[in-house]
Amino acid sequence: MKDLLLMRAPLKYIQGKGALKHFYENCKFFGDHFLFVCSHSAYQATHDAIEKSFEGSKAVRRYEVFGGISSVGEINRMEEIVKKDGIDVVIGVGGGSAIDTAKATAYYTNKRIAIIPTVVATDAPCTGLSVIYNDDHSFNSYLFYPNNPDLVVVDSGVIANAPTKFLVAGMGDALGTYFEARASYKTHSLSLENGGITLSSLALCELCYKTLLKDGVKAMISNDNHLVTPELDSIIEANVYLSGVGADNGGLCVAHSFYNGVTSLHKKTAMHGNCVAYGTLVQLLLEDSPVEEYNQVRDFVYSVGLPLTLADLGCTPEDAMNIALASCVKGESIHSLSGDCKPEELRDAILLQDALGRKFLNK
Repeated sequence: MKDLLLMRAPLKYIQGKGALKHFYENCKFFGDHFLFVCSHSAYQATHDAIEKSFEGSKAVRRYEVFGGISSVGEINRMEEIVKKDGIDVVIGVGGGSAIDTAKATAYYTNKRIAIIPTVVATDAPCTGLSVIYNDDHSFNSYLFYPNNPDLVVVDSGVIANAPTKFLVAGMGDALGTYFEARASYKTHSLSLENGGITLSSLALCELCYKTLLKDGVKAMISNDNHLVTPELDSIIEANVYLSGVGADNGGLCVAHSFYNGVTSLHKKTAMHGNCVAYGTLVQLLLEDSPVEEYNQVRDFVYSVGLPLTLADLGCTPEDAMNIALASCVKGESIHSLSGDCKPEELRDAILLQDALGRKFLNK
């Protein structure tokens, strides 16, 4: 596949206020025994609406609150439930960890997979991969799937009532999509799905960025006030679909390697999307991006409250070299950058962004 263009996406994507009321009618063809892998808060936020969609059907539903992380042991536990209960469809309900647990369970048991995100902090709902952890919460592996989810249903009303910090983090994750894909395309790097990068994926990635600039602030304020507005719906689509399908097919570069470098510190740091936003600014510095483009991205980051300094990430300047070393190990996406990047170069760009951020904020 490496010499072929490749484009993948969920089989069906549904979004809007009240979308969960139509869940069953969109997946009833998959089977009649359903396992919902939920976080506790996601169960509370979605259960009644999901049950409403099953009214009049004889389908069997089991709701299982998972252990909080997509670990090997938790996936094994869900697999046993699938086998014991004769499950046909696995549904991930919640944030990234619940979704990744459900995806892995469906893959290992050869079942259909549906996703109901209750926050849009990452683009995980639409992607064809999971991050798997060991039972001690240490990183295990990335698990890549032959297909993307069969169904993704995003109820905008549920998202509007989730904490705004998740929407903002999702915008940070989505912010890297265009710039990482652009860099990957320039160097003929492969997508996350190990195929050539299509013009279609680049168009989605660019639309994702333009949508963030146009509607990001209004969506954030809408979420603060629990309002489902056109702007909130636009950003939900950008965070989940445009970013998810775009990143899957467009490739990653510096921003996501930077996040992986931050996680290597093994200390409490900012959310995934917050790190990706900072990493996007770092990537623009490494690329010597035009000042107008850098300023546009920086101003957006500031306007929605994403991080501009290392302190905003829970890091210090002394952490910069360790982040850089971990970000530049063999196999990291940073090597999609034109001219590649040595750890010392990345460290300097990380520190330069910190200094520029502090100056901008007058700190």
